[in-house]
Amino acid sequence: MRALLSVTDKTGIVELAKNLNSLGVELVSTGGTYKKIKENGIDVTEIDKITNFPEILEGRVKTLSPYVHGGILYKRDNEKHVNTINELNIKPIDIVVVNLYEFQKALEKGNPDDIIENIDIGGPSMVRSAAKNHKDVLIITDPKDYDELIDRLKNDNIDLAYRQKLAMKAYNFTAFYDSVIARYFSNLTGEESIYKTYGFEKESDLRYGENPGQKAALYNDPFVKGLMENIEVIHGKEMSYNNFNDLNPAIELAEELGENAVVALKHQSPCGVAVGDNVYDSYIKAFECDSQSIFGGIVAVNGVVDEKAAEKMHEIFLEIIAARDFTDEALNILTKKKNVRLVKVDYFNELVTEEVKYLNGKVLIQDKDNGEDEINVVTNKKPTDDQIKDMLFAQKVVKYVKSNAIVVVKDMKTLGCGAGQQSRVWALESIKDHFKDRDFTGSVLGSDAFFPFPDTVEIAHEMGIDAIIQPGGSIKDQDSIDKCNEYDMSMVFSKSRHFKH
Repeated sequence: MRALLSVTDKTGIVELAKNLNSLGVELVSTGGTYKKIKENGIDVTEIDKITNFPEILEGRVKTLSPYVHGGILYKRDNEKHVNTINELNIKPIDIVVVNLYEFQKALEKGNPDDIIENIDIGGPSMVRSAAKNHKDVLIITDPKDYDELIDRLKNDNIDLAYRQKLAMKAYNFTAFYDSVIARYFSNLTGEESIYKTYGFEKESDLRYGENPGQKAALYNDPFVKGLMENIEVIHGKEMSYNNFNDLNPAIELAEELGENAVVALKHQSPCGVAVGDNVYDSYIKAFECDSQSIFGGIVAVNGVVDEKAAEKMHEIFLEIIAARDFTDEALNILTKKKNVRLVKVDYFNELVTEEVKYLNGKVLIQDKDNGEDEINVVTNKKPTDDQIKDMLFAQKVVKYVKSNAIVVVKDMKTLGCGAGQQSRVWALESIKDHFKDRDFTGSVLGSDAFFPFPDTVEIAHEMGIDAIIQPGGSIKDQDSIDKCNEYDMSMVFSKSRHFKH
């Protein structure tokens, strides 16, 4: 039996070589792997003794040879294949241990020449050849599989199911590797082909999905350094599927609103959002928006949680508190509760540029809703500068509220978020009915889409709302404009719709 070892990640390779050698397996190796094995006193043959040809082009060509691929790909139970191999004096290769050039690391460093040189050619070719002929050849691409390989060889326990599992891992490995390269060239050229590739690397299994009967896992997208890329859970229980799912929009909105923003979120929709003079001020304002819904929710802070803010947060049960950082005094307070998850977020990471939604056999891909809202006054009365600030704040928030969505804002804090209603009027009525004693005088209203009728304006007027921002675009826009003029309200068309389903 003969094994070919050619790895970039040399974790465990010396121990593997020793074990294979002790089992009587002849070793063939390449470049740095050969040197590593040889310098540890293990008997190994260099690849050019097999190919009868030296490595050329700075290592670009070393294993692309019939003496390698013929030894891997021939069918052991096919007489014609066996005769061909014997006639050409090609020796069999029964085990292939390969992992690939570190393209991702080269990508992170950003040197264009280095990126191209780290596109592996020979490695994926050997992996695919061995995986194709898995019935006769064992293909190992993961150092974590070395121990099982040796154990099975020692116990003569190499069955077809094991071979197929290794082939599955091998093809997933090369597909993942190629997907990263494909995305690099798409980004480089700004072009897309008819094929869209994503490569995800499993980070961990989760206890369950949205409900206990659903399996779930967390995967990492190595091509995107987004806000969720290097979050750090520094205290509390293990994160769940729902925790990750809710944390994402909370920190996205906090990032978009900037310094000192606090976002309280429950079940994928904000329930209280504010930007104050400091984190404590912002939290108090966000809490006051909906002190009931925030219970058991998520709080995202674009800033550092200090002792004063921590004391207030500690007063109620929160699933997650996510922030840029926590002072030592804040940690002393918040860690008294064993179950609250404290998460550190790098708000300086890049934002993702697209969203992917998997349907039942189809996939939807769209750009992220990162457009800026305009201020086009369409009424006789103009909004004040402070109202315009509140309007733009409202439209940032409304992007994260499930449609149909209405957000009411005053002084850079939400007074109500109406989410997920079949009617935009109902969304506003839900705010009005839920906060019966709240003073909405002088507030502004933000809407995710246009008003088909003036009834929303009528209810807003009843509540004391003084200004409205909405995209416009209805054939009955003038009806809403006329109603605002009748009530001496201002209205602004933003030109940007913000549906979130």
